Amino acid sequence: MASLKELKERIESVISTRQVTSAMKMVSAAKLQKAQQLILKARPYS
Repeated sequence: MASLKELKERIESVISTRQVTSAMKMVSAAKLQKAQQLILKARPYS
């Protein structure tokens, strides 16, 4: 069975990974929104 220290480290690791994943999700959403706006701007010219 894992020690208490190992469990705490694992929990901290999972929390850190979740924070990074959340930040990446926000960045990708912003990039997608920007790309969609550019597509809509270019549509009248095509």
